[in-house]
Amino acid sequence: MSASGRATPEAQSAAPRRLRIRLWPGSLAARTALVLIVGLVVVQTLGLGIHTLDRNDLVRVAGLRVYSFRIMSIYRDLVEVPAAQQDARLKIIPVPKNFSARLADTVDAQFNNLLPTPPPIRHAILFNMDGFPIPPELRPQRVQFGFDPETRHEYTALELPNNRWLVISSRVPRPDSFQGIEFLIAFIVMTALAAAMTIWAVRRLTAPVRTLAAAAEALGRDVNAPPLPEDGPSETAAAAKAFNTMAGRIRRFVEDRTLLLTAIGHDLRTPITRMRLRAEFMEDDEQRGKMLSDLDEMEAMVSATIAFGRIASPNEPVSPIDLAELLRTVLDEAGDAAPDIADQLRYEGPSHLTARLRPQAFKRALTNIIGNAVKYGGSAHAKLTPPARDARQIKIEVLDVGPGIPPEHMERVMQPFQRLETSRNRETGGVGLGLPIARDITRAHGGDLTLANRPEGGARITITLPI
Repeated sequence: MSASGRATPEAQSAAPRRLRIRLWPGSLAARTALVLIVGLVVVQTLGLGIHTLDRNDLVRVAGLRVYSFRIMSIYRDLVEVPAAQQDARLKIIPVPKNFSARLADTVDAQFNNLLPTPPPIRHAILFNMDGFPIPPELRPQRVQFGFDPETRHEYTALELPNNRWLVISSRVPRPDSFQGIEFLIAFIVMTALAAAMTIWAVRRLTAPVRTLAAAAEALGRDVNAPPLPEDGPSETAAAAKAFNTMAGRIRRFVEDRTLLLTAIGHDLRTPITRMRLRAEFMEDDEQRGKMLSDLDEMEAMVSATIAFGRIASPNEPVSPIDLAELLRTVLDEAGDAAPDIADQLRYEGPSHLTARLRPQAFKRALTNIIGNAVKYGGSAHAKLTPPARDARQIKIEVLDVGPGIPPEHMERVMQPFQRLETSRNRETGGVGLGLPIARDITRAHGGDLTLANRPEGGARITITLPI
């Protein structure tokens, strides 16, 4: 709200936006079905409306024809008897239900208080009167029409040959547009059946999209996921073929990358070994120690590089594991390696939580993360959060109480071979592959790894895994 008490433009547009979100579904199948069903209802309503209008016209024409013939039937029964007997004759003439008939010497006063009958109705009555079988000399001399909108009565006055008037009135019924409850039930049943068929057809037509999304998700978890079947309609088969081609290229790229890194690592180990042997024969102890230290560092970098390359080609099968037990095991192993801070290693979460993972690869990711927290934060608090009803993902948080990481270096430390020299140098740390390896392993499982500083101090590493 602004200072004047009026809502800001953003606040005014928020409610319609929320309404649009609620009315417009999110999935392609639901949107397509909604558009088709709404279009079906509109077209069916218009079609049935036109049918109803035509039916009402036919009913009105038929009703006017019956009305005209009944008027002329009463008129013929009266005009065929002498004028002195017409009053008595009118009393015994069978008048149809909802009709009334009387004789009058004049009708001007009554018809002056009535509205004119609509021309279509008047013309229809006159047309039907002309077709009634009656001798020309006995036909009415004059005809007057009137309509009472309050009672919906139609009045017709016919002048007899003796100058008297026969006044007949009948209530005009309102047309039943819905043709009774049966019409409404039929409309609802037809709409429901058409909607069910539409939903079924849309789900069948959009099933390849869901299959493609599931295949993309499986490829994100496992680069060796089985290919999509290349069948179905031509468009679906073409999309599946393109997806399989893309997956094959990704697999070849990963295999070439792994082979390249592994080959470089193996090729470097041989000269490193020769250099180590030669360094042993150096007479200068100080230079020999420096040379051996450099060779140890080179060997560590080569081993880490080979490991970093191998995680891109996950050959380990996926299997169900107890994630809670795996976290406790990694914490216990970290406590055995650093007994002085074993009391700073804690687990928080459910006693058991099963997830489908690659056990050895994911254990390595957790080992790198918890080892990083122990080495640079002096503690490790692992929190495991079960999947929520709507989130459908598992969350793992590893917290430490260390100095944290400068915000400008957050993305840098997630890159391979990147270290912060103030705390992650070669004497106190590794070669800068711990977190990148952990993130690549997490992403290979279809999840992600993020790094952030805690407001109270220390760093927070968050892993999210789909279920």
